Amino acid sequence: MSDTMNVELVVIGGGPGGYAAAFYAADLGIDVALVDTESNPGGVCLYRGCIPSKTLLHVAKLIDEAKHAAAWGISFGDPVIDLDKLRTFKNDVVAKLTGGLGKLAKARKVRTIHGRATFRDSNTLDIALVDGGKTELVFRNAILATGSLPAGIPGIPKDSARVMDSTAALDLPDIPAKLLVVGGGYIGLELGTVYAALGSRVTVIEMTEDILPGADRDLVNQLKKRLDKQFESILVNTKVSDMKERKDGIEVFFSSNDKNERAMFDRVLVSVGRKANTHGIGLENTRVALNERDCVIVDPQRRTAEQHIFAIGDVTGDPMLAHKASHEARVAVDAISGKKTTFEPYAIPAVVFTDPEIAWAGLTESEAKQQSRSVEVARFPWSASGRATTLDRSDGVTKLIIDADSQRVLGVGIAGPGAGELIAEGVLALEMGATVRDISLSIHPHPTLSESIMEAAEVWFGHATHLYRPRKKAAAESNK
Repeated sequence: MSDTMNVELVVIGGGPGGYAAAFYAADLGIDVALVDTESNPGGVCLYRGCIPSKTLLHVAKLIDEAKHAAAWGISFGDPVIDLDKLRTFKNDVVAKLTGGLGKLAKARKVRTIHGRATFRDSNTLDIALVDGGKTELVFRNAILATGSLPAGIPGIPKDSARVMDSTAALDLPDIPAKLLVVGGGYIGLELGTVYAALGSRVTVIEMTEDILPGADRDLVNQLKKRLDKQFESILVNTKVSDMKERKDGIEVFFSSNDKNERAMFDRVLVSVGRKANTHGIGLENTRVALNERDCVIVDPQRRTAEQHIFAIGDVTGDPMLAHKASHEARVAVDAISGKKTTFEPYAIPAVVFTDPEIAWAGLTESEAKQQSRSVEVARFPWSASGRATTLDRSDGVTKLIIDADSQRVLGVGIAGPGAGELIAEGVLALEMGATVRDISLSIHPHPTLSESIMEAAEVWFGHATHLYRPRKKAAAESNK
């Protein structure tokens, strides 16, 4: 016989959406249980995604800066890499953060259940506990936050130790002499950057016409110039057709423009996106509906077709971002507690943590063209930034997408070191409905990279201090 537990709210999945929901619900006095297979909350982001990858990217940046220092008259020897110690550092970061979340869960008196939950029906979960036991949980409300899994592609050997997904790549099994990255999205480029810094000769294959398909090309070009030097090659409009395990590596067959080629690699990293984790959890025993991509369909309050079952985060589809999930968590809990609320952000920032970083929020220039929106774009190149010059990093640009009539800022895009930190100002401006005049009149500290946002606004008016651009007619008239 299994035990039975009754709760007001159960959260299924302990990632950034799940633990944020459970913690907030507990703060509001809701009786909440959090179900996850890990010993502490954290999910993919903390255990196998955002946090370990950023830890390794920090190391990669340090190695790159040490090499670059020769241009300033300071030379270091070649780095000596202790892979075991590097793994330990990365694992310690993960343990510290997840352990801290475990303590917060206990402090909030969140009932944590270490197991895998399956819906028996719309009000009952069967939970297979990690220790081998079973329990039954009856709930009044549920929040589904089961996240996503790495997507695969046909023809990939599934039992080969030489073929890695992002999880395996973060474990740093070794430093392969030749690494193929299949997929030119943010995951592939970030991990490719790490391995290139550690000494691998990295080749990237992307099936579309360019890397980072969702970002504006002027931002991507800032990164691509640098990656062309760091990577052995970047092959776009190229598709992998087959892979075969050989004694001395993986033989990869690929095609581009009707030309078939093959090459040997020591390891292959497959990073072609992620898919919602909606199968094998008993959703067919409920009225929860999925779309054509197997993502859970939700309304603005994150309710599913079962009004008392909510879904948040990657399981609901793009954008699959941790910060989106944590904000959805608050909306769902507020709805459960009876508050009038909806998830309707004007801008969800996206960041690619390569070097240089790329970040954007709101309307992109590409989207504006697709939608035939009447917009103007103001760009401030970092070659005109004093702070960027002191860093010897002029490979950056800040741009504003501006409504031609109202002068409201509709989008912000940044490429350059620290772009992920800078984009938050852009998000705030977008959410507050700021005009380009508001930004130009906001005093920014000097010398900083944040000034590039203010100076981009000044470019639009034609009077940027550190850049001469002829005044545009619309901007000139707005000065009258």
